[in-house]
Amino acid sequence: MYKKAPDFIIFFVVVTLLCIGVVMVFSSTSISSSQKYNDSFYFLKRQLMWSIIGIGVMIFFMRFDYHQYIKWAPKILLGSVALLIMVLIPGIGKSVKGSSRWIDLGPLPPLQVSEIAKVSMVIYMSRFLALKNKEVKDFWKGLVPALFILGIVFGLILMEPDLGTAVTIGGTVFVMLLASGARWIHLIGLGSLSIPAVFYMIITAPYRLKRLLSFLDPWKDPLGSGFHIIQSLYALGSGGLFGLGLGRSRQKFFYLPEPGTDFIFSVLGEELGFIGTSTVILLYFVFAWRGLQIALQAEDLFGCLIAVGITTMITLQAMVNLAVVSGSMPVTGITLPFISYGGSSLVFMLAGVGILLNVSRFTIN
Repeated sequence: MYKKAPDFIIFFVVVTLLCIGVVMVFSSTSISSSQKYNDSFYFLKRQLMWSIIGIGVMIFFMRFDYHQYIKWAPKILLGSVALLIMVLIPGIGKSVKGSSRWIDLGPLPPLQVSEIAKVSMVIYMSRFLALKNKEVKDFWKGLVPALFILGIVFGLILMEPDLGTAVTIGGTVFVMLLASGARWIHLIGLGSLSIPAVFYMIITAPYRLKRLLSFLDPWKDPLGSGFHIIQSLYALGSGGLFGLGLGRSRQKFFYLPEPGTDFIFSVLGEELGFIGTSTVILLYFVFAWRGLQIALQAEDLFGCLIAVGITTMITLQAMVNLAVVSGSMPVTGITLPFISYGGSSLVFMLAGVGILLNVSRFTIN
């Protein structure tokens, strides 16, 4: 048990993904930013700025002793819940395309609160499950209180509405419960109960139902609800083995919706082909492998659960995005970690990596 250098492999993988992201953000948005802002470098400059800020934040948290979060975790979660409530208040929350996910900060870029909530939930649940380690196998004493806390955050994010982020947080907590020793039978039972609940949320929201139906058969409405996935498949299919070449995507010419955020992987596949997409997927696999290695070697249960939570959160979000762009699940509007254009999402994701790297400094091997 000693302090040592942070895990180099995690650091290298994340920086590599960031570099790929900066290049792909420029390639995928240069046309739209030129038309909208009369500056083809508009999104590139902002992505570079957020990447530099994010790396600074990552280094800060990498050097901040994660044991300190034990006493700060309840306040961090309460702050996140307060922000999630504020984002729903008209005049404070900023609505974009029918969703209120941001707090308007005036001249400053808007703050996406759910990104803070993801990291704060990992920290709080790690503390909760570490302190209640002997009770986590008990359904009423261990599992129900954890699910109650999850339900508050899940419900507030769902009200934005943002089902994709809510499901990501739910999946992350599920894995953390499993890692902390919760009974399989309890988790399987709860998982079974959640299926009809998610189905109900889909059929009671017309836009979600439309997305589900378009997922089942996008060609029924190729110019409407099926447009996103069809154009994404066109992009991925056009790439072949080596791609059309960097900057040569055709789908980014106003065919593919959200080419710099939700569907940036489609542009990457079109331009860099199977070789490029496989490289990115391999980097996420390496990240997941190293993150779980850090968890297994953590000096205490709190650090282990933080490593499991952050690794799961980032890996699960990547899996969901890749599943969406490849037509393997309905469109959810969730970004690809470290690669998609974004401010709050990128900075807080890198903050999570910084915490993971700090845990790696206290591993036993």
